[in-house]
Amino acid sequence: MFPTYDVIVVGAGHAGCEAAVAAANLGCKVLLATMNMQTIAQMSCNPAMGGVAKGQIVREVDALCGYSGIVTDHTMVQFRMLNKSKGPAMWSPRAQSDRMQFALKWRQMLEAHPNIDFWQEMVNGLIVKDGRACGVRTGMGLDISAKTVVLTNGTFLNGIIHIGEKQFGGGRAGESAARGITEQLVALGFEAGRMKTGTPPRIDGRTLDYSKMEVQPGDDPTGKFSYTDTPPLTDQLPCHITYTNQKVHDILRTGFDQSPMFNGRIQGVGPRYCPSIEDKIDRFSDKSSHQLFIEPEGRNTCEIYINGFSSSLPEDVQYKALRAIPGLENVKMFRPGYAIEYDYFPPTQLQLTLETNLVKNLFFAGQINGTTGYEEAACQGMMAGINAALSVREEAPLVLKRSEAYIGVLIDDLVNKGTQEPYRMFTSRAEYRILLRQDNADLRLTPIAHRLGMQGADARMDRVRTKQQAAGAIETFFRNASVVPDDVNAYLASVDSAPIAQKVKLYNILLRPQVNIASLAAALPELQRFLQPFETEFVELAEINIKYEGYIRKEEEMVQKMSRLEDVHLHEDFNYRALTALSAEARDKLARHKPRTIGQASRISGISPADVSVLLIHLGR
Repeated sequence: MFPTYDVIVVGAGHAGCEAAVAAANLGCKVLLATMNMQTIAQMSCNPAMGGVAKGQIVREVDALCGYSGIVTDHTMVQFRMLNKSKGPAMWSPRAQSDRMQFALKWRQMLEAHPNIDFWQEMVNGLIVKDGRACGVRTGMGLDISAKTVVLTNGTFLNGIIHIGEKQFGGGRAGESAARGITEQLVALGFEAGRMKTGTPPRIDGRTLDYSKMEVQPGDDPTGKFSYTDTPPLTDQLPCHITYTNQKVHDILRTGFDQSPMFNGRIQGVGPRYCPSIEDKIDRFSDKSSHQLFIEPEGRNTCEIYINGFSSSLPEDVQYKALRAIPGLENVKMFRPGYAIEYDYFPPTQLQLTLETNLVKNLFFAGQINGTTGYEEAACQGMMAGINAALSVREEAPLVLKRSEAYIGVLIDDLVNKGTQEPYRMFTSRAEYRILLRQDNADLRLTPIAHRLGMQGADARMDRVRTKQQAAGAIETFFRNASVVPDDVNAYLASVDSAPIAQKVKLYNILLRPQVNIASLAAALPELQRFLQPFETEFVELAEINIKYEGYIRKEEEMVQKMSRLEDVHLHEDFNYRALTALSAEARDKLARHKPRTIGQASRISGISPADVSVLLIHLGR
């Protein structure tokens, strides 16, 4: 009935979709198995993509020929570039998406790929022979063979949904939990744990009084995620902001004794940086209000998502509290918020390729690794799909360095440090964030996709070359062109910058913090004529390269220094326990992790600089 597939992907959330696309774009025959074809790429939580550091990840996925950025551009209803008041390393794109159109567009793009087949049924087991994954077993008892398997089970593994004192099995509201896989993996020797996450109630937008809220419009002009020729966003929808108050908090407190997070019924650890409303009230008891974002679910629905009001309190408590919020006095609720508890597998059991240490040709991606967020899941799925395909092709795996991508930071953190709570990406986690900006993800990663032979990479690479040449030409112009006092002093005065007394290179003018290319070009007709043929994106890249040249050079030097440790390789059979000069903790953790390089060893939690020195001395360095 079934052929032997190159890659079987279990789960069709954000990780599963990107895993399937990545492997298919590398020429593999892929089967995407899901319990429900109607929920492919479902936005289970908030209807948005991107955000601080997450937006950089979406652009990196796009630069590697993934689909998340393309789908977002086609279906977003609002776009904002966050942190524009800060330096470019912090700029982070975020889009409000049309939930239904987002899932539909993903399905359409997956179904259009000739290398992807689908199977709708629960997968409840793996076929493992001689320590290798050879396929999957379905709930109906069907065996489907494959050369590699990627598990992207999300919150479905033994999932339990909690609303007040009620609890029932489920991987998402209205959907069944997945059973069998955890038990088999534990029997194979894997360590499993429990985590939790939550979601807010959904409400009827027709019952809201928006006049009592602050309007949060999108950017004008709008931006986008994909480096391809996706359509520009028109007719943006606004979001709104309102606040809780002391009355809301008092109402919510009446249900705390019935909250599964407070009475200890949920054992899993929740996301620190996306707490429930009851967590916020308890943790920040000195605050009398908390900000809430009223976000539309799409253009053709009245359903509203309340960002910031995640809760698992009883339905009646949630409803009473909502009605005490300004603008929500007459609100009707579509469904209450809930918490979900699910199995995950500590990611220290993985290699940097996301292949498991215990079973060859088996890859994990997404929330099964202890992460939270669509973007974190998508990039893991992409990397697992790529490495599964490269394994099938018997080619060297792809491991992105911390200096190459936020994706590299995320996977390196997971594998070497593990996580005791749902892992979320932040710009602060990246030590080279001036190099890992959202504007240059294509320059960093599209050459890698092109080298791998990723479908669609040729056209993307042509655009990368155009972008590099354009930015180089703009930088050269600024270094060579000069401006006289009479032409520029009036402009400098208008931006509170000191006048010049003699002819000065445009490069030196642009280095001033008050000056930017757009306003400078408006004051200098010759500069405006020169820049006219160039896309805004190319001009922005050149401006960043000029203004932050010193910082960029320092980070590049730091990368070179650290890369020396990455170039010192460690054998997989290295006997760490025989090195008595290492601390006991180091011997234990190095033997368990089996790092491939000194650099990777140095990032394992509990490995001290002294331990690294011992390793270097032992290796004759």
